[in-house]
Amino acid sequence: MLKLNKTNLHPTSFILNGIPGLEDIQIWISFPFCSMYVMAMMGNCGLLYLIRYEDSLHKPMYYFLAMLSLTDLVICSSTIPKALCIFWFHLTKIGFDECLVQMFFTHTFTGMESGVLMLMALDRYVAICNPLRYSTIFTNPVIAKGGLVTFLRGVLLVIPFTFLTKRLPYCRGNIIYHTFCDHMSVAKLSCGNVKINAIYGLMVALLIGGFDILCITISYTMILRAVVSLSSADAQQKAFSTCTAHICAIVFSYSPAFFSFFSHRFGGHTIPPSCHIIMANIYVLLPPTMNPIVYGVKTKQIRDCIIRILSGSKNIKSHSILKR
Repeated sequence: MLKLNKTNLHPTSFILNGIPGLEDIQIWISFPFCSMYVMAMMGNCGLLYLIRYEDSLHKPMYYFLAMLSLTDLVICSSTIPKALCIFWFHLTKIGFDECLVQMFFTHTFTGMESGVLMLMALDRYVAICNPLRYSTIFTNPVIAKGGLVTFLRGVLLVIPFTFLTKRLPYCRGNIIYHTFCDHMSVAKLSCGNVKINAIYGLMVALLIGGFDILCITISYTMILRAVVSLSSADAQQKAFSTCTAHICAIVFSYSPAFFSFFSHRFGGHTIPPSCHIIMANIYVLLPPTMNPIVYGVKTKQIRDCIIRILSGSKNIKSHSILKR
């Protein structure tokens, strides 16, 4: 009898309700979501292809960019396809264990994205402030270990989320007012004590986000000091231009994250739930969509590779037409 009661307190599935209050226009919201998802997939896969096959991009900066692209692909592919199924086909059901898996991947790789941005800041710091030792510091083994550490950090800190969520009794229904399984959105359905979940979630956010932001801030403070000390204005502009794309990536990643974090804690009753959920989707869509565009436009080496490939394909096409 105890086993039966315990089982009844764990639903076999949840219902992802999408965006509450905007159910009638979700089909229209899906089009920009789908467009951004397609752009993210094409852009990041294109970046990975370039970095893999272009010898000129076999450098530490681009290896970190490849990590960022892989992370972005996992984040948006873990969440957006399910959201589109909700919007288009009303496939709102998700299994309990499937929900936990989605939650694990989403939180693990958003944490890893933050870690990769921090590693990229350190890369820019060494490249500008200590260029003579750059190649000896950022060797391939060091880069691989850095990526592995950020991944393991995310895994080890997020795994407790799944156990803390699974231990809770659920007796407040099974409807999640969201497009994907977020930790606290699931925990709020519990009739048990979720204080531990809330405290641990805040602690993980501070451990990952707080530490990474601190490292990024220190790196760019040192970079700014080094750039300002340069005598030539052209040298200052050239040095700082290498950081432009990375600064944009930081803004795209942390701006929606900060909005979601502070609005949940300080504006929960004044900001409508639909705004929270749209911003959560922007958080998982905006960086994967914009990062390839920004790096493609702002990074000369990537831009040159794209132009060379496009011009090469045009030459081949012209040659085939002339042969006919």
